[in-house]
Amino acid sequence: MLGLALSTLRHRKAGFVGAFVGLFCAAALVSSCGMLMDTGLRGVVEPERYVGAPVIVSGDQDVRAEERKSSTSTKTKTKPLGDRAWVAASVADRLRAVPGVRSVVTEVDLPAAVGAAPGAESWGHGWESAALTPFTLASGRAPEADGEIVVDAAARLAVGATTPLRTPAGTGVYRVVGVTAQSLPHQSTVFFGTAEARRLAGHDGQYSAIGVYPAGVAPAVVDALRGTAASVFTGDERGRVEFPGADTARTRLISMGAALGGTSLLVAVLVVAGTFALSGQRRQRELALLRAIAATPRQIRAMIGGEALVVSAVAGTLGAAAGIGLAFWLRDTFAGLGAIPVNLPLVVGPFPPLVAVAATLAAAWAAARVSARRIAAIRPVEALGDAAMTPPRVPVLRLAAGAVALAGGVVMTVLLSTIRTERGSGPLTPVTTLVWITAVALLGPPIARGTVAALGPALRLSRIGGWLAAANLRTDARRLAGVVTSLSLMVGMACTLLFAQTTMAHARGAEALAGNRADYVLGTRIGSGAAEDVRWLPGVRAVTEVLHTTVWTGVTSHSAQAVTPAGLSQTLDLDVRAGSIDRLAEDTVAVREGLGPGLGDDVPLSLADGTPVTLRVVAVYGRGLGFGDLTLAHDLVARHVDVPLNDSVLVAAPTVDRATLVGALRGEPGVAVLDRITAVSASSDGGTAVNYVALGLIVGFAAISVVNSLTMSTLGRSREFGLLRLVGTTRRQVLRMLAWEAGTVALIATVLGTAVALATLWAYSTGMTGMPTPYVPLPSYLSVVAVAAALALVATALPAALALRTRPTDAIGVGE
Repeated sequence: MLGLALSTLRHRKAGFVGAFVGLFCAAALVSSCGMLMDTGLRGVVEPERYVGAPVIVSGDQDVRAEERKSSTSTKTKTKPLGDRAWVAASVADRLRAVPGVRSVVTEVDLPAAVGAAPGAESWGHGWESAALTPFTLASGRAPEADGEIVVDAAARLAVGATTPLRTPAGTGVYRVVGVTAQSLPHQSTVFFGTAEARRLAGHDGQYSAIGVYPAGVAPAVVDALRGTAASVFTGDERGRVEFPGADTARTRLISMGAALGGTSLLVAVLVVAGTFALSGQRRQRELALLRAIAATPRQIRAMIGGEALVVSAVAGTLGAAAGIGLAFWLRDTFAGLGAIPVNLPLVVGPFPPLVAVAATLAAAWAAARVSARRIAAIRPVEALGDAAMTPPRVPVLRLAAGAVALAGGVVMTVLLSTIRTERGSGPLTPVTTLVWITAVALLGPPIARGTVAALGPALRLSRIGGWLAAANLRTDARRLAGVVTSLSLMVGMACTLLFAQTTMAHARGAEALAGNRADYVLGTRIGSGAAEDVRWLPGVRAVTEVLHTTVWTGVTSHSAQAVTPAGLSQTLDLDVRAGSIDRLAEDTVAVREGLGPGLGDDVPLSLADGTPVTLRVVAVYGRGLGFGDLTLAHDLVARHVDVPLNDSVLVAAPTVDRATLVGALRGEPGVAVLDRITAVSASSDGGTAVNYVALGLIVGFAAISVVNSLTMSTLGRSREFGLLRLVGTTRRQVLRMLAWEAGTVALIATVLGTAVALATLWAYSTGMTGMPTPYVPLPSYLSVVAVAAALALVATALPAALALRTRPTDAIGVGE
């Protein structure tokens, strides 16, 4: 049968273009997402500043938790921290006593932005740590006094220049006394004197890293540090200390790749199955003739399966290769959006493309075999008549599968409505939509007949075009169901993924706006010095510094805000349900309702740098979406984050005007003074750009399937168009008929896709926000509908215009 399959492909190339395009895109998406996952699993961020130190000692960069596997064994689970884990200064003394250690170099890190412009961030260090780096002085000398700095070559400052420098302690003016000969590709560097760096870092008695020389002492260092909280890093692992967010980004990359790749693969199965089904419909006469000359059902299925394998092998191979380029584009896009480090290179290996080819082969073979079942069952006698005109009955097995998919959609919708975390709802939301669309695909013919029957009277108001469209749609429900499924998939996925983002953003923004009592908001990335400048102004009742961070219970991360406890009730209303927020202190915590801990419970936490603390719950609040899972004291958190700059400062000052506040902040250039409504609206952007990139890829793939389906469906009707022309229908009347059909298809698909999306979004909104009504901006929804309608019209009109160029007498004799 393989030879027959190859012969069929050679003579019917145009008939397999749609399948080829769908499989090509599926392989490209799966290959690129697999490479992203592989990068998350095996990618490394090489050290830049620590290349001069063979051994780096720092705190443990992971948070750990014991998980019991059985009554006799446990498993340690680890998750990477997002901030540096500092190490006690006593560790340096222990290292100096290790035999063979010739030198120990200590370092502290702190954010230091040259020019004091927000966003122009660079890292500051003590000059003694220059020995860990490739830096040497090109001019000038090392810093000695507190107001002196050495800058790297990229700063473009000369010796003797003065520059404002923003640090967590505020903005100060420093004099450049030295310029290095080098600069690093992915970070700017400023060196202070040793005492000044330690003062500004604020980690008394701790170091961010310790360099140990020579390389051969690593085993002895490991032995010497047993029983301490310090860890030893060599080789590329030194990059984990230098770039502490790299491991978190790798974990995020694994999640993004798995979610995007899994969703794309499920979409691909639906797309490919629909494409092969339409292709089989176009070949029904040919296959019936094969049955009439004694071809067995098994041979028909083998031939169609062989065709699918050949097409998918070529499309999968080319698509997997194209996926490598797509993976590079995705990696660069995610890096540009700040989702992953710019210095995390893409891992290019053979495994993801091979998996993409295998997945494409499996999807194509399964789709072809399923679509071949009914075609292979054609009775030989049907070949003597017009097989294409025989109204098919929907198989009982298909109806049963549709009922199962429908029940699955209901179950998954109910399950989604009970999930309260983005970690759980994120992957389940698109899958729920796909289950509903699967039910629509399986039950498509009866749905199509019912909707056409309902729309028939309206269509027949148009005496020619509408009447012909109604007759065609009523006669060929299978073709209608195929194109409606593709368009419903696009509308449903677009609405689900887009409006899940807007729903969460709207809920967060509404809670943040309702809970913000401040008259003014200072933002962003503000040091505590700016808050102090404002706090003592006459008329200022309360100043609340807000710093967002991540804390851990075991290996489960939670969003948290650190706030100044004094006067908190005058700037924030967290909707406290139990306890009192006025009792917030460095040894207490407030938690959102539903998180688990109750009033008076002791909660063991790990802060952003892994420091363990146990805090007592003094308040339970309701506005967790707007203000995070936990609320802690600002001073506690600020000592344990890499960048202790406030995300905002809330000011309760009803009698103070904006000009007075601006005047008080003259020592902090670039700090914006906003009212609370403007600040909330600026922070609520309707979702992250990373999610919109993923949305664009999936919806784009679905849109390709729409074009495929409609193009194949229209080109397969050349004989029909020729017959209509021969009985007196004009070219314009045929095009009007097709326009009515395309409009009907777009209407049915929009209704079905919207219904599917609304069911999923209802569940998502109920679980995540507690409100059953999702937030659907009307302009965005109308844009989705307009794109769907435009695709339906264009993908019908262009191939129809091509088909109508053939003379009717020639078209009537064209094979299917």
